[in-house]
Amino acid sequence: MDFESFIKKLEEELRKPLPGQEAHLKMTSLQRFQELIDYQDQSDAVESSVLILLFPYGTHNEVSLVLIQRPQYEGVHSGQIALPGGRYETSDSDFRFTALRETYEEVGIEPDEIRIIGKLSELFIPPSNYNVHPYIGYMPYSPCFYKDDAEVEEIIILRLADLINEKSIRVNEFKVSSGLIVKAPCFEIDGTNIWGATAMILNELKTIIRSFSL
Repeated sequence: MDFESFIKKLEEELRKPLPGQEAHLKMTSLQRFQELIDYQDQSDAVESSVLILLFPYGTHNEVSLVLIQRPQYEGVHSGQIALPGGRYETSDSDFRFTALRETYEEVGIEPDEIRIIGKLSELFIPPSNYNVHPYIGYMPYSPCFYKDDAEVEEIIILRLADLINEKSIRVNEFKVSSGLIVKAPCFEIDGTNIWGATAMILNELKTIIRSFSL
């Protein structure tokens, strides 16, 4: 399936009921599952957005997306692999705007270069008290990234073919902000471990894609 056909099919699928929590829970640690049970009241959650930016990449124009590695800092997501995104600001017109603004600030892609084709299920993140709105957009060409060194340690390009490969799923140990070591499912791709909320969001995308691409 070429890139244009893939995007068209994905856009159609995003109009249907989403896999949501069922897909999220497959990439959830036991600790995270307990946190979701404990945090029933999410009325004071911080609203935020992330963007899954799809584009053709490489010699064969394979469908790919961009991830970022956060710098080391005093916070719950220090050093983790994430999607471009951040908190909603009162000056933002809506959550879609937040996703595009944050993507521009972190990896340098102008909002008018991106076409939004849909949205995945919202996801609450107990450790940071964030409620995340994941959007999906695309560019018909490979972007030139310009990272914000204050917010981004490294830009990572991930092929969708690697994401939907079942062999990429592992259960590894991770150190959380409290210092505890937890076992959690993750995507292990080319030595990079994608876990936590990012893995949960990407697993919903993976579930949708596998429903029409296999």
